[in-house]
Amino acid sequence: MTHDSAREARRSRHDRREGSRTAGTFGEEIAAAHLEQHGFTCLEYNFRTRFGEIDIIAANERFLLFVEVKTRAQNARVSAAEAVDARKQARLRTAAEQYLVVNKTQLQPRFDVIAVETNKSGQVASIRWIENAF
Repeated sequence: MTHDSAREARRSRHDRREGSRTAGTFGEEIAAAHLEQHGFTCLEYNFRTRFGEIDIIAANERFLLFVEVKTRAQNARVSAAEAVDARKQARLRTAAEQYLVVNKTQLQPRFDVIAVETNKSGQVASIRWIENAF
């Protein structure tokens, strides 16, 4: 591989990541609004630790939610639920433990997944909220 083709490959990977970040941010905004419509208050967005990132941390009077948001096109080969595999679940649990060390609570922790599906024009086609996903 020449120097120019290697640079082009890196640029192509970067462009794909930026596109994913844009879709991910869009999905997180939709998911946050959905949570708020259902009585939750969003406490944190993109909570990062060295172990991983939690997209949204939200709470109501009963639960503290650690929410993974997946944004997918309607015809995606891998569903949002399938994208949160055992490795991702372990990272989310560890990140949640780090959050709870600093932020004590009496609320019941829960891990949810919110899948935002978009149509061909990029508009929201459906929102699927998987409560107590793992």
